[in-house]
Amino acid sequence: MTLPVTAFVATVCALLLLVTAIDTVRQRLRVKAAFGDHGDAKLISASRAHGNLAEYAPITIILLGLLETARANHMALMIIGGTFLIGRVAHVIGLYTPSEPGKAPLGRQIGVLATFGALLVLAGWTLWILATVNL
Repeated sequence: MTLPVTAFVATVCALLLLVTAIDTVRQRLRVKAAFGDHGDAKLISASRAHGNLAEYAPITIILLGLLETARANHMALMIIGGTFLIGRVAHVIGLYTPSEPGKAPLGRQIGVLATFGALLVLAGWTLWILATVNL
């Protein structure tokens, strides 16, 4: 396999998507909500855990794949991919953690920082490679 970091991150994201999708369906069945969230906190948490992962995973996987194809440093990509995955798991946990209004649980805070940090590094690194390549 030529893209092991990308394949690993994509596989873990796929499994997390399945887990969060199954829980979203379970919560929908529980409150009998085919559409929307019916204002149910558990359904909102499940739906956002799934949706948020689905929003951030594709671009992260694409950037990892582009960098890995460009033969970027393997260990650095593993660290960034791992940071992203830890952030995504923390974010899911944080979305299921009850909190005071206006105060995000620690898991969500860690998840957001790890996700944004990984995306920023991947995007910057990709731009740097583009800027330094002889076209």
